[in-house]
Amino acid sequence: MSFDPSPRGQERRTQLLSFMDSHILPAEAVYDAQMTESGDPHHHAPVIEDLKTEARSRGLWNLFLPHQTKWTDGLSNADYAPLAEITGRSPNIAPQALNCSAPDTGNMELLTQFGTDEQKEQWLVPLLEGEIRSAFAMTEPAVASSDATNIECRIERDGDDSVINGRKWWISGAADERCKIFILMGKTDPVS
Repeated sequence: MSFDPSPRGQERRTQLLSFMDSHILPAEAVYDAQMTESGDPHHHAPVIEDLKTEARSRGLWNLFLPHQTKWTDGLSNADYAPLAEITGRSPNIAPQALNCSAPDTGNMELLTQFGTDEQKEQWLVPLLEGEIRSAFAMTEPAVASSDATNIECRIERDGDDSVINGRKWWISGAADERCKIFILMGKTDPVS
């Protein structure tokens, strides 16, 4: 298997490197100052919104999605992986500026593939637009949660409702003031 980027992947790489040099890296000091001034480690620094506008205008938006949508032209994982490595040079700024930060990326992919039309309208569209953030609730105390077979949280049907019984902690994205949706990992069939 070849891991060489496609021509489109190479073009995005060139665009991203330029954006990193011209906008992201110079914004690091601004971001740090805004975060320090706020006194809140979960503060949303205003400089991020400026960078998001610029990233969108350059076509560097939602690059993680592997299929074409109105928000992205779709990149393969082989094309996206080197771009993610580049954005990792600025972990606090670049992924958010390109709307490619965890846990939103995984949550958007889940909603894209499995969400109902109503869920897509209510949650996916604002996530893809970069208007809200999301959380992913997987980790549990007393088990190695990185192995999903260890998850103890139960989800049971009760008529038209679902009852969630479990305890989560270290929930990625939960403290962000823009977090509007949690995706929770639990078992509906604890036998399997």
